[in-house]
Amino acid sequence: MNTLHISITTDNLMLILALGFASFALSMLITPIYTTIAYRQKWWKRQRTEAWSGGQATVYQKLHAAKHKRDIPTMAGLIFVTSIAIVTLLNLHRSQTWLPLAGMLGAAVIGLVDDAMNIRSSGKGVAGMRSKPKFLLYSMVALIGGWWFYSKLGVSSIYLPGINQWHIGIMVIALFWLVVIATANAVNITDGLDGLAGGLLVSSFTAYAIICIVEGKLALAGFCVTIVGALLSYTWFNIFPARFMMGDVGAFALGTALGIVAMQTDTIYVLPIIGLVYVGETGSVIINRLSRKLRNGKKVFLSSPIHHHFEAIGWPETKVTMRFWILGQVAGVLGLIVFLFGRQG
Repeated sequence: MNTLHISITTDNLMLILALGFASFALSMLITPIYTTIAYRQKWWKRQRTEAWSGGQATVYQKLHAAKHKRDIPTMAGLIFVTSIAIVTLLNLHRSQTWLPLAGMLGAAVIGLVDDAMNIRSSGKGVAGMRSKPKFLLYSMVALIGGWWFYSKLGVSSIYLPGINQWHIGIMVIALFWLVVIATANAVNITDGLDGLAGGLLVSSFTAYAIICIVEGKLALAGFCVTIVGALLSYTWFNIFPARFMMGDVGAFALGTALGIVAMQTDTIYVLPIIGLVYVGETGSVIINRLSRKLRNGKKVFLSSPIHHHFEAIGWPETKVTMRFWILGQVAGVLGLIVFLFGRQG
């Protein structure tokens, strides 16, 4: 039986953990500043009127009518994006942390513009940026990141179980784009209940921190733990009833970072396992959309993403959130098992 030899010193481990604690503490310090400004400036998120799968979001509106009677500010992703950026800049590593940090910030800027347009919307028409220009802007960030990944970091192959390294050359840019765009959108779709995305992302980035340590990418592990620390602070305030929501500035930023980390660790085959809940959430939207088109408006799920379906059949919001957290944690462990098994093979 092959064995893994993980090389990490006590000093390295202390630094990684210190980065997580620093980002947690910094987020806690920034939160009152954000909260004061957000409530004073009335950064209220406009209620969604269209379903992810198409048509009017009647079930969603009925389920969340009470929640939207109180004003909840959005764009709280600014808190953890700022904390992560500051802590990472103090521990910047060109080949490991520059790319995920740049990708996260690029996606955050686009999300921030989208959120700002949402809170300033008049209540008529589209709330926020239209889907096509938003998709093009996020694609630009992903393609630039893919170019850097290929030309500057020199990556031109991917690992697949049973194949080992598969050389794909410049096509790695297209793969990078696909992984980042898919992950960013999946995380954004999942961000629909108080505390849901925050808790799931803590599990995902913790799993990837362990993968980075096993691979010897200690700076990247520090980046993942930095995100975990900042997210724990955010989730403290975002659990039901939420004080604020992360908005697109947070969801797209962290989804982009997660996709990039998966590419940098050469573990895209593990990403759908670790992100099993995101896959299920996105899949439920796709299934409902196809069902509506092919079955004369009939849906498979009462509402999508699927967390709203469980609300619609009577589960309290908190039960849905915590059970999805458990699923996310189990998926993270399963992903690690698959990763470690592959490393031993």
